[in-house]
Amino acid sequence: MSKRPTDTETFDLGAFLPYQLAVLSERVSRGFSAIYGARFGINRAEWRVLAHLASARGPLSVREVHARVSMDKSKVSRAATRLEELGLIEKRRNDRDRRLVALSLTEAGAGLVAEMTPVANAYETKVLSHLGEDAETFRKLVNRLLEELE
Repeated sequence: MSKRPTDTETFDLGAFLPYQLAVLSERVSRGFSAIYGARFGINRAEWRVLAHLASARGPLSVREVHARVSMDKSKVSRAATRLEELGLIEKRRNDRDRRLVALSLTEAGAGLVAEMTPVANAYETKVLSHLGEDAETFRKLVNRLLEELE
């Protein structure tokens, strides 16, 4: 375990947990996005929107997707627009408030997610394989932090 700096020590960004988590997240996401970008022609934001719509099993508003994926609303909106153009999602405007839009997977979108799921699972297995026996403990600790820091 790395030593935490005291008042008399200099700050070591490389040992700072928030920085380490950000770098790790970027590396893991970049590795996976290279795979689905090349194979399926979508970007990170589009993958996240598709994955969250698939796990929701029903329409979600842009606001709900934004909250679930921790992305700016503008990125979610741009991703949704492109996914709609590709025929992977459907946008439905609220009859009472035209500013509100519900997003849902089309049959083609659900098919793409089904095709991508084994690829995602294989990538996750590959990443976790670097941890060996510690993979399950790592998952539990990450989940605990996610719950505590919500």
